[in-house]
Amino acid sequence: MDIRFDGKTALVTGAASGIGAAIARDLAASGARVVLADLDLAKAQAMAKTIGHGALATQADVSDPDQVKAMVDFAVKETGALHLMVNNAGVGGAGEPTGNYPVDTWQKVISINLNGVFYGLRYGIPAITAAGGGAVVNIASILGSVGFATAPAYVAAKHGVVGLTKTAALDHAADKVRINAIGPGFIHTPLVDERFDQATSDYISSLHALGRMGTPEEVSSLALYLLSDQASFITGSYHLVDGGYTAR
Repeated sequence: MDIRFDGKTALVTGAASGIGAAIARDLAASGARVVLADLDLAKAQAMAKTIGHGALATQADVSDPDQVKAMVDFAVKETGALHLMVNNAGVGGAGEPTGNYPVDTWQKVISINLNGVFYGLRYGIPAITAAGGGAVVNIASILGSVGFATAPAYVAAKHGVVGLTKTAALDHAADKVRINAIGPGFIHTPLVDERFDQATSDYISSLHALGRMGTPEEVSSLALYLLSDQASFITGSYHLVDGGYTAR
């Protein structure tokens, strides 16, 4: 299946590394003009340079609605329009039982992982609508459908992203904006690899039916399909890339 995005602009948050970088790279290789947004501007600029194909970088803290609006405005100003958006930026948070969970960490995780997706939709959808329509992919998690001990904030945020995706899709189908979510299993990204020691990594891998964690590229391949016209009858849905984690 040949998926192309020639003449389209795509905005990807959390694009300096991991899943976001893989999606940005694959979009650019498929003809899109990609804007990489990240809290770390230097890393985003370096990744944009590595990707090439006219990729641009901008700084954005997705927990700040004003910065998200500025991020969208930057994409439109620099490229002329916005057609595709991937709300990927996220953080992990402390590993503590719900009854002991730090309130400040709860607020941080919710503000980035859930509020940040809302802000992306709030400002991205009007821009995409103005361009004649397009598609959005929200990166949720397997923890958007199941629980995980000691991760109440992350699980709550990702469940929220799935519900928000469904509602936004219903709200904006008439605007020709398709909105879907992806639920990755545990993926080899800096967020995961820097958190787990080898023993924990081996255990987490064993929870997947395929006996391993996934790669950012395996998530990217689904994201590109959902963003493309090949998925023109898919909206409001939640797609797992989890190596069989949730099948158990």
